[in-house]
Amino acid sequence: MINISKEQIVENLDYPILIETLRKAFQEKYIVPVRHHHNYQNPKERIESTLLLMPAWQVGKYLGVKMVTVSPKNGKYNLPSIHGIYTLFDAEKGMPLAQIDATTLTAQRTAAASALASSFLSKKNSKTLLMVGTGALASELILAHASVRPIETVYVWGRNLEKAKVVANFINCLPTKQAEHLQVSKKYDFEIFPIKNIEEGIEKADIISCATLSHTPLVFGKKLNTGQHLDLVGAYRPDMREADDEAILKSSVFIDTYDGMQESGDIASPLKNGILKRENICGDLFELCRGEKTGRKDNNEITFFKSVGHALEDLAAAKLIYEKVNRGIG
Repeated sequence: MINISKEQIVENLDYPILIETLRKAFQEKYIVPVRHHHNYQNPKERIESTLLLMPAWQVGKYLGVKMVTVSPKNGKYNLPSIHGIYTLFDAEKGMPLAQIDATTLTAQRTAAASALASSFLSKKNSKTLLMVGTGALASELILAHASVRPIETVYVWGRNLEKAKVVANFINCLPTKQAEHLQVSKKYDFEIFPIKNIEEGIEKADIISCATLSHTPLVFGKKLNTGQHLDLVGAYRPDMREADDEAILKSSVFIDTYDGMQESGDIASPLKNGILKRENICGDLFELCRGEKTGRKDNNEITFFKSVGHALEDLAAAKLIYEKVNRGIG
C-alpha cells in the first residue's frame, strides 16, 4: 500500500482532466451506499462536530471509503474545518492499495464537481466570479470554475476581509511549478480582488460560488440578476443555509444527487416548507452527464446548483490519482 500526500495530489491532478473524469464517472455504473452521517458532541467548542463515512465501489475494479470529520470552529485555530483519509482497495482481491490525503482530495473533487455543473448551467461567456467564503475550498473553486469558463475577474468575500486577502494573495502567488501544472489545459488570466461588501460582488457576478458554514442565508434572491449561476457548496447540515427561499423561487434548481436532498438546509428547508417540490428539481449530475436532462435553457435563466458531495466523486478522483502516482513509482 502506498501513501499519497497532499503535495502528490496537487502535482498530479489538474482540473480539466479531473472534471472530465467526473463527467465520465456520472455516466458509468458505481455502487454507492447511503453515506453515514453522525454528529458528535464537541463540548469545548459548544457546537457539534460531524463524522462522515462514504463508501463506493466498481464491481471487480476499485473500492474506496472516505472517513471525514468536520469541525466548524477550526478557523480560530487556523485549521481547515475538514480532515480525513481515503483508503482505496482492489475490489477483486480486497487488498488496500493506497491511503490518500482526503482533505485535499475532497477539496479538488468538490471544486471539480461544481465546475462540471457550471459547464451545463452557467452562461458560456461567464466572465465574472464571486467567491463567497475564504476556507480551504475557496482557491480550488476559483481555479476549477476558471477552467470551464473564460473568467476575467474574481471577487472574494468573507466575513473577515483579511482572510479574503489571503485567498487573493494565494492565487496571485501560486508557485511557478504548481501554476504551470494547473494551466496545462487552460490558461488562467484573471484579476482577483478581495471585497468588503458582498452585494458589490453579487451585482457584478455571472457565477456566484459559496463555500461556507453559514447558518443563515448570505445570498438573497432579491439581489440576483437574470442569467446568473449560483453554486452552493457549503452549508452541509439541515440547519445551515447559504441562499434564501426567494433564490429558490427565482431559479432553476439542480443538485449533484437526489440522495443528498435532506442533508443541506438549502434544499431540505425549502422542501420542508413547500417552497420547493421534489418534482420541480430540474435534474442532478447523473441526468445532466447522461444527457437525460437539459441544463441552462437561455441567457436570462437563473440557475441554482446545490452540491452535498457524492462518494463516486471521491472514488473517481482517488483511482485517477492512484494510477498516476503508481505509474510514476513503477
